[in-house]
Amino acid sequence: MYEMIDRTLMTTTLETPSVQALSTGLYHGWLMKDIDDFSSSSSLSSISAALTLHFDVAMILFPVCRTLISLARQTPLNGIVQFDKNITFHMTTAWSIVFFSWVHTIAHWNNFAQISAKNNLGIGGFLLANFVSGPGWTGYVMLVALMAMAITSYEKYRRANFERFWYTHHFFVIFFVFWSVHGAFCMIQPDTAPYCVSVGTSAIGVFWQYWMYGGYIYLAERIAREIRGKHKTYVSKVVQHPSNVCEIQIKKENTKTRAGQYIFFCCPEVSIYQYHPFTLTSAPEEDYISIHIRMVGDFTRAVGKALGCEFDKPKDGKGGSQVVGVNQGGPGSDGVDPAIRRILPRVYVDGPFGSASEDVFKFEVAMLCGAGIGVTPFASILKSIWYRMNYPQKKTRLGKVYFFWICPQDMDNRIEIHTYLTAKIKVDDATNIMINDANADRDAITGLRAPTKLWKTKLGYDL
Repeated sequence: MYEMIDRTLMTTTLETPSVQALSTGLYHGWLMKDIDDFSSSSSLSSISAALTLHFDVAMILFPVCRTLISLARQTPLNGIVQFDKNITFHMTTAWSIVFFSWVHTIAHWNNFAQISAKNNLGIGGFLLANFVSGPGWTGYVMLVALMAMAITSYEKYRRANFERFWYTHHFFVIFFVFWSVHGAFCMIQPDTAPYCVSVGTSAIGVFWQYWMYGGYIYLAERIAREIRGKHKTYVSKVVQHPSNVCEIQIKKENTKTRAGQYIFFCCPEVSIYQYHPFTLTSAPEEDYISIHIRMVGDFTRAVGKALGCEFDKPKDGKGGSQVVGVNQGGPGSDGVDPAIRRILPRVYVDGPFGSASEDVFKFEVAMLCGAGIGVTPFASILKSIWYRMNYPQKKTRLGKVYFFWICPQDMDNRIEIHTYLTAKIKVDDATNIMINDANADRDAITGLRAPTKLWKTKLGYDL
């Protein structure tokens, strides 16, 4: 039943723009039947697209209110509404805004051309209507801001430069300001009431009413985010791992976490305005919170450098993990090598926020599939499982976990290890592996007690 609802919700989300276009088109076709001077198909298309935009603009901010989504996930509605798909819903709504904005713009190009031709205004009248009239120039300002946000949010460009995406996305302020006054110029006057008023208190139009509720909630969210995010704490330890991964352990101050949650992390020494999401890798039972960051972008590299990580520098043959910094004067700093005992940068933390991973303890059997740095939420879950097994405080429903990654550890047969070597290897190498693996207590490749299988995983069988 849940899977059917899941597919229905996703299908509904994808079909929303087309359904809106059809319904608003039919609605305005009936509504404007009495308007004589402006009843062309392009005028109906522009107004139908505008009404669709009203709905999209009203909904666009709700999915990015993280506190609201986290609270909603704790309600019974979480079993019906896919709150974890909030970013997908936000992106779908955003692309709907882009599409219908262009429909609205192109339709008005045709409208302005018809008006200019009917009144013998020529190309000059067409240009004046587009770039001098109130609806014209405000519309183009919104369109430029919208396209800047849309283009930089494309995955390829976002991954190449997240900072550009982050700062450009704040053009939404420009978009909403000009959206609020876009319909207040009374360029098109209806033949029936209510009439457009260009003077007095009603001259500001009504467009602002469509997004005000989402805007107020988002404004409260941003204010709360600034207050929470400015709570200073400090880094207690920094560990440099292979594969350009840096572990940051942060002092836990009045913070309650659950396994699988994530935080927004800010390092003022790098940028006081940038908050980036990272999944917690520490268990709720531990006295600190930790995140693992892979140094692949400008921000992450700058954070690693500020914390003392040097991935480009040879490690003198040391290929494992090593502590590169311990906060001077912090707990456990006594007796630490003075070379790594130093004052580490202050950081800001906003959160934690909920995710789908934290629901793992609601089921009897769970399958965890992680790849690369994406395995971080499962590190928190596995640690929490270990604490619950060794220091039980209450009964846990979870009884079996299937964990697919490269470095798990067996725990009383509750976690079965499946390590697969899927790369193509030479016959001689395979022979050497089998010889060294014969009658050995540990695997010859990983050093774990679980054997390595030299073929691809049969994931379908486990499912």
